[in-house]
Amino acid sequence: MAGRFAPKPTRTTVRGGHIPLPATPDAPLDLGLTLGPLRRGPADPTFRAAPDGSVWRASRTPDGPGTIRITATAAEAWGPGASWLLDRLPALLGAEDDPTAFVPRHKLLLATHRRRPGLRLTRTGLVLESLIPSVLEQKVTTNEAYGSWRTLVRKYGEPAPGPAPDGMYVMPDAHAWTRIPSWEWHRANVDGKRSATIVRAARVAARLEEAALMDPPAARKRLELIPGVGPWTSAETIQRSNGAPDEVTTGDLHLPGIVGWALAGDRTTDDEAMLELLAPYAGQRHRAARLILLSGRVPPRRAPRMTPNDIRAL
Repeated sequence: MAGRFAPKPTRTTVRGGHIPLPATPDAPLDLGLTLGPLRRGPADPTFRAAPDGSVWRASRTPDGPGTIRITATAAEAWGPGASWLLDRLPALLGAEDDPTAFVPRHKLLLATHRRRPGLRLTRTGLVLESLIPSVLEQKVTTNEAYGSWRTLVRKYGEPAPGPAPDGMYVMPDAHAWTRIPSWEWHRANVDGKRSATIVRAARVAARLEEAALMDPPAARKRLELIPGVGPWTSAETIQRSNGAPDEVTTGDLHLPGIVGWALAGDRTTDDEAMLELLAPYAGQRHRAARLILLSGRVPPRRAPRMTPNDIRAL
């Protein structure tokens, strides 16, 4: 019976909210490309891409937990954070992003830009939800980090409100992160350095969330006041929370070589050389890096993959 009627256009925390998305034939939107950076692995309990093309997200907003379902034409949300999520939906879908500011100066980027017209840079307005998984990704394989995130969110978070797909959870609140016992971090395959960084960040979560309203350089500076949060982590966070088109990830194991190979045929490129190659895209360097990654032009592998380090066996 529930599927026979369209949901009423309300925003109550009981029934959920529902709003139509404006039709923009001249500015296509690719939900997968735009929201994909918010997904931490294929089994992320806070994110679900449904077979019908819709995207589900479970977030902890300033008003409380909320679930939002986004399709190509409409969005609806549930939970105490429903109105907050719907109010900020345009920014989440890249309404504050200006893709016309990007001027391709390499054939590879020109071709990729034309093939991916629906790419927008998302802005969540939430810092901690991007900072914590970014800390978990420090100096480990992505699969290790995804597994740790999945374990901790399922154990200490709460089921996503509304008719969310089975297995979706809202991440723990800041206080809950600070109360995770040391042995549970260990069981989640998180070493003491990363867990301590997350706890320090959670203790000043309110101050960190203020960074979502700052300009990106000032926001990164605020985050990097936390011991254990460096340029790599702050960039990865602010790209998502602030929709920063110019914040480049430095200190990455692979990105400089990928950029160098794509733009100059040099896989030995370091951070300094990468920034020089991206200099013509000042103001849009993050978008340029995204397009390079989307182009699929990566150097052939010459060494084995990084070996996972399972600290749970210690």
